[in-house]
Amino acid sequence: MEITVELVLLGISILFFLSILAGKAGYKFGVPALLLFLTVGMLSGSDGLGVQFENLAVAQAIGTIALCIILFSGGMDTKLEEIKPIAVQGIILATFGVLLTAIVTGFIIWWILGMTHEALGISLLTSMLLASTMASTDSASVFSILRSKGLNLKNNLKPMLELESGSNDPMAYILTVTFIDLIMMDSMPNYWMAGGTLLMQLMIGAMAGYFFGKLAIRLINKLQVDNSALYPILVLTCCIFIFSFTYFLQGNGFLAVYISGLVIGNARFVHKRSTLNFFDGLAWLSQLLMFLTLGLLVNPGELVHVIVPGSIISVAMILFSRPISVFASLLPFTKMGNKDKLFISWVGLRGAVPIIFAILPLAAGVPHARFMFNIVFFCTLVSLIVQGTSLSRVAVWLGLADKPSELKKLEEFDMEFSDEIKSVTTEITITSQALRGGSYLMNLPLPDKTLAVLVKRDGMYFVPKGKTVLQENDKVLIITDDQQALQETLRNMNQVDLAD
Repeated sequence: MEITVELVLLGISILFFLSILAGKAGYKFGVPALLLFLTVGMLSGSDGLGVQFENLAVAQAIGTIALCIILFSGGMDTKLEEIKPIAVQGIILATFGVLLTAIVTGFIIWWILGMTHEALGISLLTSMLLASTMASTDSASVFSILRSKGLNLKNNLKPMLELESGSNDPMAYILTVTFIDLIMMDSMPNYWMAGGTLLMQLMIGAMAGYFFGKLAIRLINKLQVDNSALYPILVLTCCIFIFSFTYFLQGNGFLAVYISGLVIGNARFVHKRSTLNFFDGLAWLSQLLMFLTLGLLVNPGELVHVIVPGSIISVAMILFSRPISVFASLLPFTKMGNKDKLFISWVGLRGAVPIIFAILPLAAGVPHARFMFNIVFFCTLVSLIVQGTSLSRVAVWLGLADKPSELKKLEEFDMEFSDEIKSVTTEITITSQALRGGSYLMNLPLPDKTLAVLVKRDGMYFVPKGKTVLQENDKVLIITDDQQALQETLRNMNQVDLAD
């Protein structure tokens, strides 16, 4: 059969649809969406449905662009007021923690492969490269699981883990590239020069991200575009420019886009809400495309040969190297409890990023690169299965999980308020219990600083007044400045579906 553009598009649309269904099922049953996306890609590959995909350059390009967008979107969604109390801890975990994880894991891999695959002659430098590709963590899968179980984390753990996972990929990337350069050198490696280059790339990336983020805000607010739909495209253009221009400045583009996203997301700019929604969807599309591509790239039959070393390395990372790096990094913070540190250690979840970084040695022609790629892929699968499916249970077991306190999200009313507006919106369904005090709107026992602003009845919307007669099954849009009081009131009215 001749391969046409239409055939390729049909195949991609089917894979996307299957992945979305898998992600929906994963959200319901607490399985990481990444694991299911990768599985769809693997089952569709050469050992499954027969889709042939071995283009490393295309896979690397897709992974780079997708990771750029994901990090930028993650920075935009991170609130500075939430990460300020734990900024130091998060940054230490994202830098020193990643470095320590790579070093400890590197020695473990060197020892394990020396026993199980002595004939390959894997050097310590190659082991450090393999460890560096797996030194960062994945936040998207972690919090999708926690949200699917209806849990909140205590002690500012969620923003700390978001900050760490959003900013630790650049460190792992720099370590990976540095070890590739050291391995490919013909002469004796200059470790001091490599360390200096690493620090320089981090500093340039951080400064470029902050400066270009501020510049982007001024550009977005000053440039008056007639078509409002172009503003999200303008922000996307800024994201791509910041990443690519930082590369030519010899800095780390991944760190630059994350910091610029943090700067832009915490500033006021034109059409901010629509831009944030645009990037939420674009980030998910990027993850979906990236995970499918990586799944297609692996040959499941080759994973059989790395089961023994991959299993030992996975267990060692979960139970040894990650806890060592976390406890050592957080040693100065004596007020943080051991349970918090244990949970952070368990959230060393590997995701798509290590697989993307494992493509770099393949593209560079590093010896044993395919073997390393299979090890990384296998360790990622183990991490997703073991850690990903147990995160919520571990949080409950350690006493670090709370039931969410948010009011029910809007379903019948398609509207959103800006983040600058601190009021909270929710919707309630009028029941016979709610009408016992009277059928007028003013008879509802709503607390102070709370208004009923819109009613939906039989598919029609109208603005109510105090003497509006409410009927059973009416949907009422509520806005409040006192969320706690409203929750208690709705609970007394038998509005049991408070949380989304």
